Amino acid sequence: MVLVLVIGDLHIPHRVHDLPAKFKKLLLPGKIQQILCTGNVCDKETYEYLRTIAPDVQVVRGDYDESSAFPLSVTVVHNPIKIGVMHGHQSVPVGDLDSLSAIARQMDVDVLVSGHTHVFQAIDYEQKFLVNPGSATGAWAGSFNGEVIPSFALMDIQGPVVVTYVYQLIEGEVRVEKIEWRKETEPPQTAPRSTVTMPQKIPSPAPDSPQGGSVW
Repeated sequence: MVLVLVIGDLHIPHRVHDLPAKFKKLLLPGKIQQILCTGNVCDKETYEYLRTIAPDVQVVRGDYDESSAFPLSVTVVHNPIKIGVMHGHQSVPVGDLDSLSAIARQMDVDVLVSGHTHVFQAIDYEQKFLVNPGSATGAWAGSFNGEVIPSFALMDIQGPVVVTYVYQLIEGEVRVEKIEWRKETEPPQTAPRSTVTMPQKIPSPAPDSPQGGSVW
């Protein structure tokens, strides 16, 4: 089991001064193994804060990140799950499921984590799990006219199963929703049947039964 924090679009200090206090109380050191950040961290202090939560912090470059040290995308593996991370402005149109699914196929990943829209999403689409943690600070987004709900996600990876918990700050209270996704595997091939003719006095064994279905 691996616990992964998925977070992004912080925009600190340009649009918001800090993470919500109720989120900070939940994000304690020592419980999370890895952080996947969709970018727009925007300042060094926020990046250093993330490093206090988990030892492994993977950040991709957002359209407001000035640091060129962040890559445009990363791929991490928690066998058998492959996760791709990008900011999300590369998707055209932004947030389009067909575009995100195509990017996931290009990256050869099972799970694609992206941001930019500031709206949480976790959906099974064309056998890919598309996750957008939203904005952890609730920072306004130019492409979104409504009120932004602060949110982040925790992914509990258990073999081929990804259990995602979304945390949203609604009317001053933290609400949690659970979403489960399983990586589908190809069923094993049906066992070949023997074509050898048996002697008449020896009963022919019953042919092997097909072994269809998921190996999980």
